[in-house]
Amino acid sequence: MTASIPTLPTKATSWPVRIAWMLAAFLCLAIAGYSARYLLHPPRTSADALSNPFGVPWLFIHVAGAVTALVLGSLQFLPALRRGAGPPHRWIGRTYVVGCLVGGTAGLILAPGSSAGPIASAGFGGLAVIWIAVNLLGWRAAVQGRFVEHRRWMIRSWALTLAAVTLRLYLPLVMALDLPFLPWYRAISFLAWVPNLVAAELWLRARTPSGL
Repeated sequence: MTASIPTLPTKATSWPVRIAWMLAAFLCLAIAGYSARYLLHPPRTSADALSNPFGVPWLFIHVAGAVTALVLGSLQFLPALRRGAGPPHRWIGRTYVVGCLVGGTAGLILAPGSSAGPIASAGFGGLAVIWIAVNLLGWRAAVQGRFVEHRRWMIRSWALTLAAVTLRLYLPLVMALDLPFLPWYRAISFLAWVPNLVAAELWLRARTPSGL
């Protein structure tokens, strides 16, 4: 069984698209590095864990899974690692999926404890459920040898993993524009991932199965 992550477009792809993919990889590594502070200094109280009553130990576990997914997903942009289905690509892909499942499960446990209330809980909880589901479906497709379908599910997975990036792009923008934080944070709990998933679906519809 293999588990793959969407790879950088081929040489035939336009430079703007290639640059966009590389920028996404850079942002993923930057966010992973920023979030790693929770791994170096694990929260000891709910106040340390974003005032979430379930934050200890689940924020640490969520960050560990998400950081793994972000870093390993970004590694798939390296040409030497993304060629073929054999190692190291196979094991990077498998570990990526495990990171997503761990991060998603912990995120689902954290969601009801969001200090922003039930709307934010629904947004982040929905992300966690769909993130888990698409990775399980992608994993099953790989096990069954349906590799075109597998790659399609992993493109959706990568779009949802990028929610960690889009979330942290929206939050500084809200503060820079001096917008009311709480209502916008609730909106961002959906905006961080729904547009990503829509974009992934549009990408998939625009490409033939042979292009994946």
